[in-house]
Amino acid sequence: MAAFHNGFCEDAFVLNPEKASLFDLLSLLLSPQLENRRFIDCPGSGSQHRSFRKRWTIFVSVLVQKLLFWATKPMAFMGDAIEMWLNLLSSNRGPSHLLLNLATGKIEWPKRSSATFTSSIGNADIRTELDQSIKGGDAKYKAALSVMASKISYENEAFVESIVTQLWKMKFVKFYNFWNDYRERDSTQAFILQDTQANPNLFVVAFRGTSPFDADDWRTDADLSWCKLEAMGNSRTHNGFMQALGLQKNKSWPKEIEQDNNDGHQFAYYTLREKLREILKENEKAKFILTGHSLGGALAILFPSVLMLHEEKWLLDRLDGVYTFGQPRVGDEKFGEYMKENMRKFDVKYFRYVYCNDMVPRVPYDDKNTLFKHFGPCLFFNSFYVGKVLPEEPNKNYFSLLWVIPKVVNAVWELNRGFILPYLYGPNYKEGWSLRLLRLAGLIIPGLSAHSPQDYVNSTRLGTLPDNQLRVHQLTTDR
Repeated sequence: MAAFHNGFCEDAFVLNPEKASLFDLLSLLLSPQLENRRFIDCPGSGSQHRSFRKRWTIFVSVLVQKLLFWATKPMAFMGDAIEMWLNLLSSNRGPSHLLLNLATGKIEWPKRSSATFTSSIGNADIRTELDQSIKGGDAKYKAALSVMASKISYENEAFVESIVTQLWKMKFVKFYNFWNDYRERDSTQAFILQDTQANPNLFVVAFRGTSPFDADDWRTDADLSWCKLEAMGNSRTHNGFMQALGLQKNKSWPKEIEQDNNDGHQFAYYTLREKLREILKENEKAKFILTGHSLGGALAILFPSVLMLHEEKWLLDRLDGVYTFGQPRVGDEKFGEYMKENMRKFDVKYFRYVYCNDMVPRVPYDDKNTLFKHFGPCLFFNSFYVGKVLPEEPNKNYFSLLWVIPKVVNAVWELNRGFILPYLYGPNYKEGWSLRLLRLAGLIIPGLSAHSPQDYVNSTRLGTLPDNQLRVHQLTTDR
């Protein structure tokens, strides 16, 4: 039983792009030998990747990660400059007032730690209020609350606390910056709120997703590394996501760790599990949900997988649901079978939202070269926010010549739709100029702007799912 609880990684395929030279990458395409390459750690699994198609996939992943590694500082600088400029404009009530304040020496300089400083995500969709037409007992309520929690998780602690307490009238529990043993820095953020208006009280754990200008986050998304856990049915899980959640340096998931012995570093899984134990013991009828957008969605669904590994039945019984938005794939087919079996066993409900042509739910690729697959039904919404429950999102791997023209046409509609929605549904659906610039970029790379939280918020508020499909989804998640 100890080996089970430790969850040691039995086999792994780990890419180390920082160790790869241009010559290494070129030789990868010419030779099927993988075991002795300095940028690939694959004891016992190298023979599975020797075909040219698989080596090409590895080549692309490593190359993209290297480019992102080189772009780390420029991306961070550009992100800081853009966010500072956007907040400078908002702090001074627009360009004209900014010029006036500059001339009079009364310019208001924004502070990054303040409750009014918004990220680029927050500037793309400035909505922070909950939809008052969706009440606590409505079928849409938990999804609508989850997507807004996922959206504000991109903001700083003071901003999150202000929105939760002052605007939503809920209880702010805690904001976290979690340590990644492999990146050797804090790389994972999450917060907990208590919805005191729900009955029974509901706690929400929201994981922050991929920050647009954080190259390390994008490197995690592009990484094809995996870790094979015998205790999870010999399944393979995405190594980068597991590391962000708290996978230990010896590639294991011990049931308990002494975090005080880790130089004060907190790991996401262990810290959140302990906090949930504490707050749920104080609220006997309360339950919790897990949520996240993009990378945050990956962490939200992997969190209960480790609870299952550790047989945390008491916590799993209090888990009311997992809501993810634009979530990438997190494991292989065996992992999906492991999760479906345990979700039935512990009655865990999983709601995976995918909006239209969003590219992120379609990576890593679902093919024989990468092994990654989604599991469970997909709640798919098209660009008219009409929903369906599907086994998999259409065009599951994004890149397809058959889909090029439909995707471009749809991107044109999304750009124009931003001018129509406010007239149909009110000013809360008006799109700002920064989002419109992203929509323009979507004409060149369809699916880029579709990953914005804006469309996921709209999907939960305006979207519809046929009643019979909702029942099918409920039966599928319960079986």
